[in-house]
Amino acid sequence: MNGFNYVSYVQEVIFAPGALTRLHEAVERLGWQRLMLCASHSMRSEGQVGKVESNLSGKLVAVFENVQPHVQDVQVREALVLASEKKVDAVIGIGGGSPIGMAKAVGFQLNQPIIAIPTTYAGSEMTPVYGITHTDENPARKVTVNDSKIVPRLVIYDPEITLDLHPTLTASTGINALAHCVEALYSKTRNPVSTAVAVDGVRHIDNALLSCYQDGTNLIARADMLLGSHLAGLSLASVSMGLHHGLCHVLGGSAGVPHGMANAIILPHAIRFNADAATAPQLIPAAEAMKVSENGS
Repeated sequence: MNGFNYVSYVQEVIFAPGALTRLHEAVERLGWQRLMLCASHSMRSEGQVGKVESNLSGKLVAVFENVQPHVQDVQVREALVLASEKKVDAVIGIGGGSPIGMAKAVGFQLNQPIIAIPTTYAGSEMTPVYGITHTDENPARKVTVNDSKIVPRLVIYDPEITLDLHPTLTASTGINALAHCVEALYSKTRNPVSTAVAVDGVRHIDNALLSCYQDGTNLIARADMLLGSHLAGLSLASVSMGLHHGLCHVLGGSAGVPHGMANAIILPHAIRFNADAATAPQLIPAAEAMKVSENGS
């Protein structure tokens, strides 16, 4: 038997339709009094920011609601100033990888707890990593930060707030989740837990992604896909990333390619590139989970 080691994290995960309504109770129980919300403009127009505002009442003291893709350094500095002025004691990110990444960056630099409320399948809510794009460089460069303190302390998964996710984002961030599972399976630091979780994540994603793309209002499929996304992020949280995500971060920072779209483009090429060295034996369980035989039929 080969040895292994991995790091697990202190997190509370609440997963249920309507789970967003439990945010105030969780915040109250954890003793946080002054919170800042990080979100994109679309989260305001789609009503998600308003839901958080009404749920938290007077505890929400600041909203940074124009987060741009790939967590730009200029915006991180702006958000840090706002959070410091308002003396926040926890930072919330709602949306995809960028708003949650912004909350991670601010919370980590201020040494304050982080809350993640994902509305896509990007998986950032489960990992100890965020990336910041250095916009003053030419070309711009995305740099990742990895630390156990970055992992959100509280994660709220509510399938109901994913029902309006556009088909394009459904597909691209869904493939991002699948890529998390694939990379976890052949990571050099894979372990029995990451492997088991990744395979189960593949099973849920394979079962639900096409249904979510075809009919976004299918709550059962949305819940199943969100569960797959959760498992995918969890599988990658305790292992090191490889070539695949490294390339995706470079493409995102330098060329502005959306992270989910970059994952969809790079995934088959990264698998093919790594196949001779490592991936074939490790990916057989993923193929089986997707009901694909070893001969490709």
